[in-house]
Amino acid sequence: MKVTLLGTGTSTGVPQIGCRCMVCTSTDPRDRRLRCSALIEAEDVTAADGVRRILIDCGPDFREQMLRVDFKRLDAILITHEHYDHVGGLDDLRPFSIFGDVVVYAEPYTADHLRQRIPYCFTPKEKRYPGVPSIDLEEMKAHVPVHIGGVEVLPLRVMHGKLPILGFRIGDFAYITDMLMMPDEDVALLKGVKKMVVNGLRHEPHMSHQTLEDAVRFTERLGCPEAWLIHMSHHIRPHAVEEQWLPQHVHLAYDNEQIIINNE
Repeated sequence: MKVTLLGTGTSTGVPQIGCRCMVCTSTDPRDRRLRCSALIEAEDVTAADGVRRILIDCGPDFREQMLRVDFKRLDAILITHEHYDHVGGLDDLRPFSIFGDVVVYAEPYTADHLRQRIPYCFTPKEKRYPGVPSIDLEEMKAHVPVHIGGVEVLPLRVMHGKLPILGFRIGDFAYITDMLMMPDEDVALLKGVKKMVVNGLRHEPHMSHQTLEDAVRFTERLGCPEAWLIHMSHHIRPHAVEEQWLPQHVHLAYDNEQIIINNE
């Protein structure tokens, strides 16, 4: 399985508009961060080409992100929550309609918000305005596996401050974003994960996000052999500096970085 981190930045992106801090003015391409999203390509003998392509979140930078990868069918999109930086690109699914309906999975609460926010995308097919994206919105729940062809995805409960959202485990890999904390029962469901992506906003505490230090402690609590930090703001130090203090098993992720997971 291959995971491409399409975006690793927080809701404002990095650089932040109007900011002249050392991160926003950095010439290191690793310090330029689009909003968080990931493309998972998992082997599946039931797929026509042997691969299932699963997108996690579809934010406002989706169009730019997808111009950087091969244009192929998306078998499913998993939505962690309804905040704009995670769903603002759904309208840009239009080109993918040539492959048929794009299946979007979201919790009932999130699905209701999407229907209210962009209702024209979810009208019955016979009533849709020509050219709108062809989306099949399916509801999912924490702890109830979703099967995308032969690929099993386990949604996990994550607390984004007081807002319940979702993280995902696929085989030996886990993707967690926008977390402040996770219930103990869900932490237990991450046992045995070999590689994970987890959020670390900045060094200063935040009401709804982990700090970088919190994220490192979380990986150590799990005993995860290797982890990548995402959803960073411009309030961290430049990538090259932050990398120096991280433990050997934790990496500061950057846009378009690829992670290979060999499930056993």
